[in-house]
Amino acid sequence: MKVRLLGTAAGGGFPQWNCACSNCDALRRGTIASQARHEFCAAISADGKSWFLLEAPSDVRAHVEQFVPLQPGGAVRGTRIEGVLLTGADLDQSLGLLTLREGPGLAVHATATVKNSLAAGLRLPAVLDCYSGATWHEPPRKASALLRCDGTPSGLKYAAFAAVGQSPRYLRGRRTELCTDRVGYLIIDETTGGRLIALPGFASLDDGTLDLIGNCHLLLIDGTFWSDDELRRTGAGMLSAAEMGHLPVGGPAGSLAAVGPVPARRKIYVHMNNTNPMLADDSAESLAVRQAGMEVGRDGIDFEL
Repeated sequence: MKVRLLGTAAGGGFPQWNCACSNCDALRRGTIASQARHEFCAAISADGKSWFLLEAPSDVRAHVEQFVPLQPGGAVRGTRIEGVLLTGADLDQSLGLLTLREGPGLAVHATATVKNSLAAGLRLPAVLDCYSGATWHEPPRKASALLRCDGTPSGLKYAAFAAVGQSPRYLRGRRTELCTDRVGYLIIDETTGGRLIALPGFASLDDGTLDLIGNCHLLLIDGTFWSDDELRRTGAGMLSAAEMGHLPVGGPAGSLAAVGPVPARRKIYVHMNNTNPMLADDSAESLAVRQAGMEVGRDGIDFEL
């Protein structure tokens, strides 16, 4: 299985267009040991020819232009993207579907509640139907073949598993039946047995999820905030990490303490907010991540499982 990290930042990227926090300001000035990052997205393939996207952020056009295997070849119009796997219905997970509207028709893998949330809050399925359209697939809960658009096997299996999270902000206050769920994905290479766990957003971790993580070769895990009060401390907002549905990385109850000891082969933090201090390579927070046997993700890293 081939995996390319196309983007590793949370919504807005790094630096964020309207942000002058210490991280963003320092990156623009060139005074921080770090790299610019696009919004989180990963490209996954069994053969290097047929690719699936994990999430569809608004940066998806830039992702395609910066990664040659995703670019069209052969026909005048076309794509090597066989499908998009959504873990939720937040804007930074789904707005790129509008960019991909121009065709050919999309195969979107998303739970029924995620699709319903996108329909109720954004009318996104209806908008796509006005262009090339989309075929929506409910992801299985047991590992099953991940098919190409034409129905042929891709060489990958996949399964979704429940993750605790919150509804997108655009649905807050709406009827409870419109509240979305959030999932992670297990993706398995049928030939090599390589196992990827993708969990780019969650509010808590249970024993079952930690067991899954311990049996994978590559983990892509939510690193949005280092601390619960990060936005308030940096002057970038008033909401806490918990109020936004994210478990912080740091602290005795954070994801680093829980996941660091788990024996996955490689464990990579992704979906990092621009305010997160671990974005600085020489920060104490970045050092703590490395000392725990984990990594701070950056755009453009390739893996083969």
